[in-house]
Amino acid sequence: MAKINLKKTSYAGTNWLIEIVCLIQTKGNPKWIQSVPVWERSPWVETEIGYPILINQEGPRLISSHLPLHLFPKSFFSSKAKMIYVIRNPRDVLVSGYFFFHKTNLVKNPGSLIKYFEWFLKGN
Repeated sequence: MAKINLKKTSYAGTNWLIEIVCLIQTKGNPKWIQSVPVWERSPWVETEIGYPILINQEGPRLISSHLPLHLFPKSFFSSKAKMIYVIRNPRDVLVSGYFFFHKTNLVKNPGSLIKYFEWFLKGN
């Protein structure tokens, strides 16, 4: 069994599943995972970076999204595409989100977990 370095990226629900699917797609060969960042292997369709990558990729493609199902085109559901829907425990989402935003400059740093919890409950 191949060893994979998982220290380069934060792994929780979605990213962890992408790693598993990538290993299935390559029949367990970790070279693709080790050489291509997760955001290029399974781009987020609703982002300015991810959409162009997806449009220019040859199939089969892995696509990530936080979009609700009703925003996907109807043609998606009559295609041969397969979907894995990840549902996580809200407590895990809270803790994962807190540490993710605490490490990045994407949003104002929440400071304390209590403050982030208040933001979380308000849907921010």
